[in-house]
Amino acid sequence: MQAVRRILPALAAIVALALVASLASASSVREIGVDNADKLGKPGCPQNCEAIGQVTGYQVQVGKKKDPYIIGRKGKIVAWTIALAKPNRKQMQFFTDLYGPTPKARLSVLKLSHHGRRAKLMAQSGTFNLKPYLGSTPTFGLKKALPVTGRSVIALTVPTWAPAFTVKLGKSYSWRSSRNGTLCNDVEQQAAHQKIGSTRPYGCFYKTARILYSADFVPDPKPTTPPPEK
Repeated sequence: MQAVRRILPALAAIVALALVASLASASSVREIGVDNADKLGKPGCPQNCEAIGQVTGYQVQVGKKKDPYIIGRKGKIVAWTIALAKPNRKQMQFFTDLYGPTPKARLSVLKLSHHGRRAKLMAQSGTFNLKPYLGSTPTFGLKKALPVTGRSVIALTVPTWAPAFTVKLGKSYSWRSSRNGTLCNDVEQQAAHQKIGSTRPYGCFYKTARILYSADFVPDPKPTTPPPEK
């Protein structure tokens, strides 16, 4: 009985230490793309219903915050969140006829060049089926974290379509897509950026709209002890 009494406080101490470590780890996670002033918000469907389709895109400005998806230090993306509308039957049929029956998306890490008008695809998550989550804001943990180097941008890649979009916003909301600058309104003959290591033009710039996604970023720890002298 005395042995049991000794074990119980020890177990309690272990649990407490694990909880502290968990909280410390959670405090280092940064949500990319949102802040206290601008949460993800509500997607447009069924009113003002639009979706993004067959494209990779990233938000350039969200309200007063510019470049909200650019990360300035090394680390890893461990999860991501997307706000999904629930289109009505007629809207679902329209998107299905245009892009395919299953809404899908994945997260991408881009390295920008030429003032953001071209980008190299550095890393990409697996593809997630969004259909079971329409009308909600799911968070997806990544089985394999995405590495991020300094000055990377986190983008949303949509191989088919995703109703994660809000339109008719102010001019302080803008985003850029992986389309040639001469084909910005051609939504049927485009394809999302999905070949790792490839570079694509991001020549189309749109205002008054927002892609509704965010990413959980864990920065690499900063060394506090200098390396030994050689």
